[in-house]
Amino acid sequence: MDIQLAPKKWYVKYRAYLIAGALFLVLVIGLLFTAFGPSKLRVNASEVRIAEVVQMDFVEYVNADGTLQPIQTIKVNTQEAGIVERIVAEEGSMLHQGDTIMILTNPQLERTIDDQRDAYSKQYNSYRERLIQMEQQSLTLRQQTLQTAYDLRRLEKQIALDREEYRMGIKSKAELELAEDEYTYRKQSAELQMKSLLQDSAMNVIRREMLEADLASQQKVLERSIERLSDLIITAPISGQLSSIDVTPGKQIGANTEVGEVKIMDRYKLSAQLNEYYVDKLTQGQPATINYEDKDYDLVISKIVPEVRGGTFSIEMLFADSVPDNARIGKSYQTKIELSSAVPAVLVPKGNFYPYTGGRWIYRLNAEGTRATRVAISVARQNPLYYEVIDGLQPGDRVITSGYDAFGEAEEVVIN
Repeated sequence: MDIQLAPKKWYVKYRAYLIAGALFLVLVIGLLFTAFGPSKLRVNASEVRIAEVVQMDFVEYVNADGTLQPIQTIKVNTQEAGIVERIVAEEGSMLHQGDTIMILTNPQLERTIDDQRDAYSKQYNSYRERLIQMEQQSLTLRQQTLQTAYDLRRLEKQIALDREEYRMGIKSKAELELAEDEYTYRKQSAELQMKSLLQDSAMNVIRREMLEADLASQQKVLERSIERLSDLIITAPISGQLSSIDVTPGKQIGANTEVGEVKIMDRYKLSAQLNEYYVDKLTQGQPATINYEDKDYDLVISKIVPEVRGGTFSIEMLFADSVPDNARIGKSYQTKIELSSAVPAVLVPKGNFYPYTGGRWIYRLNAEGTRATRVAISVARQNPLYYEVIDGLQPGDRVITSGYDAFGEAEEVVIN
């Protein structure tokens, strides 16, 4: 006898299709989650550096390699053109101010001086001749004036006699009038002659002053040319070390040509290059230190060149007191420049995350240390060891500080 079987449920009949559909749906959801969900990147723990966020006193400072240099370098320039006849001082020698470095010759200048000597001699002789002529002319005028004055006195006596004779009736009125006219003429002529003498004397004074001025001018021209000969001797402008000579004997050089350098060696300075980040954080007079052979040496910033080239700018520092015993030009010292006093702050150890994120975000680990996700942060100051974080992190947080060059745009880092 046949047994009638109960009909199968629809989901049993199509269970294979349902299972396949469910698997396909799960696959689609997974793909969608992968495509549109947060990107992940798996890394090994050995490939990254993990640091803990701490809170402690923070001092903003910067380390810089300072190169020892003389406090000042003076250029040695020629004042006159010439040919290098002899080099007296050697490179590296210590000089006192005024010591001879080299000697030049200038035949053209020497010929010019000879010509000016001849011109001055001729002008001087002409000056002497003119003086003699003016003196002789003055003597002649004086002689004429004396004679005129003598004649006038005789006429005065004669006119007095004529008047007396007229009063006595010896001479007529016509004779007296004629004598008085003669006296008046001679008197006026004498007065004009005296005025002429005075004018001539004044003109002689002016002529003499002009001649003396011309002669003095010619003499100054000659003296200046002779002084130019001394400029052919190149001397040390200041006491120091002759660091370089850029010419050789026999070389023709022009005026105002640099021929060497003298370094002042009684004081030193340190020159350093700093990142442009610090260009607005430094001021003249700011203190700095170097530690050499377990001894601190104080410095002070003396000069800041704010022009940025290649992402850096330069500063100069002077020693406040003593200098290391074995200091020599060109030696480098690690310099510490403090930019602030110590204050409590939240700090992240330095790493390569800052160049990649600009200090705007960082990967923060979860409590288990298996995943790290991006979090926004705000970085304020820094020193060679730490960044100061003013927002986004708390003391005790753990963050990834290295390996960012391989993370790309991953939102989450899974640590194996």
